This record gives sequence, C-alpha cells and structure tokens, in this order.
Amino acid sequence: KSLSDLTILDGQGNLRIKTKKVEKVDGEAYVNIRKGKVIPGYEISLSVSWEGEAKDGEGKTLLKAEGNLEIPYISDENADEDPEVKVTVKDEGPIGKALKEAMLAKGKPLVLEKVRDFVQAMAKGGPVKDELEAKKSAPKTNTTTSNSNSAAVSKEKVGVEKEPKKEVEKEGKKGFKTITMSEKFNCRAKDMYEILMDENRWKGFTQSNARISKEVGGQFSIFDGSVTGINLELQEGKLIAQRWRFGSWPDGIDSTVRLVFNEPEPGVTIIKLTHLDVPEEDRYGNATVVENTERGWRDLIFNKIRAVFGFGI
Repeated sequence: KSLSDLTILDGQGNLRIKTKKVEKVDGEAYVNIRKGKVIPGYEISLSVSWEGEAKDGEGKTLLKAEGNLEIPYISDENADEDPEVKVTVKDEGPIGKALKEAMLAKGKPLVLEKVRDFVQAMAKGGPVKDELEAKKSAPKTNTTTSNSNSAAVSKEKVGVEKEPKKEVEKEGKKGFKTITMSEKFNCRAKDMYEILMDENRWKGFTQSNARISKEVGGQFSIFDGSVTGINLELQEGKLIAQRWRFGSWPDGIDSTVRLVFNEPEPGVTIIKLTHLDVPEEDRYGNATVVENTERGWRDLIFNKIRAVFGFGI
C-alpha cells in the first residue's frame, strides 16, 4: 500500500509524476519463530503503475504518459542489497523518455526506501510482531494444559519452522550444513550440463542477469550477482564442481557445489547435488540460509528448468 499514490515529482522541472497502484504481487512471505527468534522468509516480485505529466513554461500540458515500475526479485537472501528496479513507459517519444528518466532518477530511491522499510519490518516480526510481544509479556504458567494450548496457538498463527529433512540436511562442521538432493529430468545429461553452463539460458529461466565462464578456474555470477563463484572441475555431461558464495553470507565464507550427472537410460537424467559448507546463519544472524538455499535449488533452478525447457515435473 505504501507504494500506491506516491508523489514522485510535483512540478519540479515542469514535471508531475506519481505512482497509481500496486498492480501485481507474486511470491510468498512468512515469519517463522524458532526458540523465540524471528526468522523472516520472503521471495516476491511486484509491479506498480505510474503516471506522469510534462508541461511547458506557461503551464500547458505537453504530454501525459503512463508506465510501470517492476521489482522482479525481493528476497530475504538479499536483505542487505537493494533489488533491481525496472521502469517502462508506454510513450517512447522524447517527452515520454524524459518522464521515464525522471521516474528512474527520483522515483527509484523512494521505492527502494519503501522496500527497505518492508525488509526491516519483516526482520522485526512483520504482522506477528504485536502477537510476539504479547506472548513475551504474558504471565507464565506451569500447567501442562496451558503450555500445550500456547504451543498450538503458536503453530496456528505464527508458523513453526519445519523439521530439517534428514535426507537433505546432514551434519557437517559446526555452524554449517550439507544439502543433498537427487533430481530427475526427462532429457539427455549433456542437455542439462549445457543449460547449467550457459549464461544466456540462465538469464532465460531465472529472468535475471548471469555471467558464466565455461573454463576450469573461470568465474561465474548468477541471480543478478547475488551468487558468485569459481569453476573447480568440469566434465561435460558428467560433473560440475564449483565454489559458491552468496552475497548475504559472512565475509570469508564459501561453499562447494558438486553436480553429478547420470543417464540410466536415454532421455532420462538423474542429477545428484551435494552442497557442502552452507552456513546456518547469514551475516545478520538470520537462521534461514540452509532452508532458503535448498528452496532456491528446488524452486528457482531445478523446477524452473523443468518448466521452461519441458523436462518433466
């Protein structure tokens, strides 16, 4: 709502620009509570319509234009980074472009400020903040019945972190986890290998910028730079081993990814993922790194590839 009817310019430079309304919000946002600690999680995209008007020195209207402002990816994984903001205008003439540039120059900072407010609110508990404060101040009781009821309310209204999947999260060195997954695709192994090593296809199925070297020792950057790393070992159609790092992780921490490709029969590929040394917390103390990393592999990479390239569900 804070992005609706937001004044960007009110006559400066003979321009008037304001947002109209939030047209679309996709994704999910939630707040989990673990041992009394707030753990926010969100992956959303949104689109906001805007309108502008340009006048001459005498106050006569030269052009009225409309457009959209899009934020394709807001995630708790990137809470410390400003998301990408895209601005479009329906009239691409000189005045329309001037309005678009003004919206970018003056509107983008205001929109990012609202996004930061959302990120900070989620970190403090979001919509369940008041309820959490009430629970903290409520008198404690020693009765078993009362404690059970309290736990039930907490599960229903706030949401409880799911138990770690034993087949997915394994114990490693203290403070770190190993994620393992086995995924089936209806394609040849070389097809999956080529997709995962091709920056243009990454751009396509993630709808974000990517730079990927195909050489051992070469660097890569995916999800608009949120993930960076180096190729450690490459065997076409058989193995991808890389060093991965998320921008929100504490300084000096890297993880290791191994993707092993097996083709038990023509047209069927099994990828076995092992993601080693994933930190349990990011640099801000949010304990959602392992969960978000696993979800990222499943939903943002593997399932997106299936959907975009038709490799099965």
